[in-house]
This record gives sequence, C-alpha cells and structure tokens, in this order.
Amino acid sequence: MLKAVIFDMDGVLIDSEPLHFEVDKKLLSKCGLNVDQEFLSQYVGVSNPEMLVDIKKKHDIKYSVDELLDMKLNLVLEALNESNLDAIDGIRQLIDDLKANGIMLAIASSSPIEFIEAVINKINLQHHFNFVISGEWVEKGKPDPDIFLKAASLLGVKPDDCVVFEDAEMGVEAAVAAGMKCIGYANPNSGNQDLSKACVIIDDMKKMNFDYICSVHKSPSKR
Repeated sequence: MLKAVIFDMDGVLIDSEPLHFEVDKKLLSKCGLNVDQEFLSQYVGVSNPEMLVDIKKKHDIKYSVDELLDMKLNLVLEALNESNLDAIDGIRQLIDDLKANGIMLAIASSSPIEFIEAVINKINLQHHFNFVISGEWVEKGKPDPDIFLKAASLLGVKPDDCVVFEDAEMGVEAAVAAGMKCIGYANPNSGNQDLSKACVIIDDMKKMNFDYICSVHKSPSKR
C-alpha cells in the first residue's frame, strides 16, 4: 500500500541544476580548473563532499575539502538568493493532491541541509513535508540506498510502501537499491542521465497525481 512519496529536490522540486552547474564552474575556476557541463553532469545526485573529494583526488587543488565546501555553500546560497527560481510546474498541485489523500511526504536530497531549507523557504514549501533529509547525514550517499532507507525509517514505513521521484541516474539506482518504486523525471537541465532503471520515466510533472503514482506503486518491479 502506498503510504509515502519521497522527492529528490534539485531538478525535481525546483529546476536548480543550472544554478549548481554555474556555481560549480565558478568554484572550480577559483581552483584553476575550467570545466564544462558534461564534466559536472557525472556528479548530478552526488553529495558535495563526495563530489569534491573525488575532484580533489584527481586534480591538484590547494584548498581542503572543508574549505571547498564552505566556499560552495556561500556561492550557492548567494546565487539562490539572487535567482527567481520557483517550484517546477505541477509540483504544488501534486503535493496538495498527495496530502489530501493522506500520503506522507519527505525530501531526500544530496544537498546540504542549509541549501535544502533555503530552497523550500524560497518556494514556500517549508511546511509541506513530514521530514527533510540531507545526504550529508548518511554514511554513504547516492547511489547507495542509505538516504532513502533513512527517510522510510523516519516516516515509519517500509521501503516498499514508498515511491521516489528522481531526476538523476545515481538517485534512481539508490531508490531501486532501497527496494522502492521510482519515477524518473527527465529534466533536460539535469544533463544526460540514464533513468532506465526507474519504473517509468516522465517529462511533465503537471501530469502527476495520486492515482497515477498508486498505479506505479502497484506495477511490477523491473528486473
């Protein structure tokens, strides 16, 4: 029985991946690295610590990972504050429909909690979720299932009571590994993501509603 829906945030609730790409390019340029979107697309859905540890391991960067994390957080919060980003079309109606049908809601995002809270406050969705979980709170980030299993535990439901919305290959793999049905959202601004392991792939949140998600939840899992 469907009891909870878990949303990734960046690229699912809000079209923030272009903002992240620009911030990451600016951050890495300060480190002497000129990168493009194709390079950064491999890190969509990956937590900032894991991304920066990997980049620092492969490139000669003078800053520590902690310094890079502080620099990125300041840059991304400033960019968010200056942006006119809003919830992706259809998200507000979907959230209202799910809540009206008694479905619990959570955010499970690889972003730091400071950025998650800033985003949901900016788009005025801060009171709509039962729990908000940052990937920095779990030992292993996506594609490991830890963040989704933590979300289910906090919600007090079994993994197979949940459906996940994800726009990134890493996130889809994490949801499937957690034993949850996953709806892949093909956001063109999230880079070239392989969502083929999702139960279904959609490109319009305005078509999403409680009945559709229930049908996905009842569908056979992919093997």
